[in-house]
Amino acid sequence: MTTTESRPRLEVRRLAGALGAEVRGADLTAPLTPDNRGEIEALLLEHLVLFFPDQNLTPVQHRDFASQWGEMEVHPYLPKVDGFPEIVELSSSRGMVADDWHTDVTFSARPPIMSILNHVETPAVGGDTMWTNQYAVYESLSAPIRDLLDGLTCIHTARTYSDPATRAEHPAVRLHPRTGRKCLYVNGQFTERFVQLSHDESRNLLDFLRSYATHPRFAVRYAWTKGTVAIWDNRCTQHSVLNDFEGLRVIQRVTILGDLPEGAPPRWERYPFPSQMSSANARERLEA
Repeated sequence: MTTTESRPRLEVRRLAGALGAEVRGADLTAPLTPDNRGEIEALLLEHLVLFFPDQNLTPVQHRDFASQWGEMEVHPYLPKVDGFPEIVELSSSRGMVADDWHTDVTFSARPPIMSILNHVETPAVGGDTMWTNQYAVYESLSAPIRDLLDGLTCIHTARTYSDPATRAEHPAVRLHPRTGRKCLYVNGQFTERFVQLSHDESRNLLDFLRSYATHPRFAVRYAWTKGTVAIWDNRCTQHSVLNDFEGLRVIQRVTILGDLPEGAPPRWERYPFPSQMSSANARERLEA
């Protein structure tokens, strides 16, 4: 059931049981006061993704608002708004935009903590975005699977952008630095393998988690209107676009540079892939 909460200056409407809220009464074109910032941050920690309709930010306003949350990332691969290297722009009229479930830029050693998206042009129908709550995903797993994942780390790469050499290793379960809660930190687009598992073990566990972590019961789906701004916590969510639209869809996004993902230390040695062994040992394993 949809509920409405009243808070000072802001009206907050929950959108789904798992995560997501629409916020009215905020003016994102104005500088944030400490109270404004604290209220939005508290809502973000509670709801994980926030939507602010009717903001209609210019690139200057978008950049200025984002800069109040921390240092802005210059994405190494995606196209930018002319004159604004911090603002990624994705434009399409026939789908095929960010339709893989992912958490932004996890191939970085310090992935973004937050993304701030400005919806510039919206098709008449379709092009919604979905987010999933990775706290809820982790907490709903059985105790033995949680125990296993707590002892693993993952390699994340930029292979999607034809740059597999750009990579980072992160815990499979991340401890959120603000809430202290654990969340699954594995995603379908950038997570390549578990370091402590064999190739087949890693592939099968990743296949299960990619499916499980994006189940609708953990999700919110948002239908955009032109001028809406979304803010989401990259540390505990995944998202994906529904490519069911025809008509111009333009989004502009800023990501705020992140912290070092922390979790429990790995409990097992790294699995000895052939590249990590001597040639003789690798040949011996392959011939066995």
